[in-house]
Amino acid sequence: MVKAAVIGGAGYAGAELVRLIARHPEFELIAVTSDADAGNPIADTYPALLGVEPACFTPHDDPAVLDCDVAFLAVPHTAGMHHAARLVAAGVTVVDLSADFRLPQDVYEAAYNVEHTAADLLEGAAYGQPELNHAALDALAAKHAEGEPVVVGCAGCYPTAVSLAAVPAVRAGLVSGTVIADCISGISGAGKKPTYKTHYCSANEDAQAYGLPLHRHAPEMDMELEMAWSQGENEGAAPKILFTPHLAPLARGMVATLHLPVTTEDVDWQKLYEDAYAGNPFVHVLPAGKSPRTSSVAGTNNAHIGVFPNRGNGYVTVISTIDNLGKGAAAQAIQCANIIFGFDETAGLEGMARAL
Repeated sequence: MVKAAVIGGAGYAGAELVRLIARHPEFELIAVTSDADAGNPIADTYPALLGVEPACFTPHDDPAVLDCDVAFLAVPHTAGMHHAARLVAAGVTVVDLSADFRLPQDVYEAAYNVEHTAADLLEGAAYGQPELNHAALDALAAKHAEGEPVVVGCAGCYPTAVSLAAVPAVRAGLVSGTVIADCISGISGAGKKPTYKTHYCSANEDAQAYGLPLHRHAPEMDMELEMAWSQGENEGAAPKILFTPHLAPLARGMVATLHLPVTTEDVDWQKLYEDAYAGNPFVHVLPAGKSPRTSSVAGTNNAHIGVFPNRGNGYVTVISTIDNLGKGAAAQAIQCANIIFGFDETAGLEGMARAL
């Protein structure tokens, strides 16, 4: 069994990692850390995790973490690079859910207004969005197989939803101009600590745009489009993103509605997307005319995609739904770890959401 730790297990993404690792056929959960909750039973915070072992949170500096094979970092940005440095030095592979290992150093420092203190690790890290960057994850898996601890910087929730909707058309060179991405997230995407905007009395019966004019996930989306564009060996500049996020009163779930400015409408868009994701165990293109729903992917690593050609106006609308705590965070981290350790990509991951 692969010994695993969750750093930051008291947060929402951390708790989802605990749930997934606890039933994973290849991972053994060794430590779940939280400085604020150290010593407290995990089930006191998350009763659904009653019976999970270990039963209590431990501090971040728990020595047991350094004896693990992999550590999942469910921590804020800047904390990811701090923990990664000490873990990799101890020979532990890191799967980081923060933003610290997603972007080139200059882009990261501009977007997050902090200095990156683990540039050497960043240079060797792989971007953790398997549907877009599988080859880099495979290369990292080869290094890991030779005994080298490696770092994966998991994609953000919004960038994951957006890229899954955009990549097939962008990679095919069929998009020219600015992609409009209007997205909706559940409240858990804002984290566990309540604020005025996420307090029940403020968030219930309310929806609002936020993070304008430039949300810090926008540079990550631009990077994804550049990756897809180059994979298709297209010439010229890659499309850019115009991104507007919205907060909606649901616990978990994310909708990304993309309007793609296309170079031609003489394309079978449905077939393009079906072919792009054929055989993918997690990304499902719905039948023509069907719009995806957040409830249909809740608790899973799945993404549902609907494709809607807008004949005559130069755009194609593509909608994707994911669980922001699943494919947008914890479940995608498990998918990446499965690749790094050579397991079946679906190991430990739900194949189907609840019907209701």
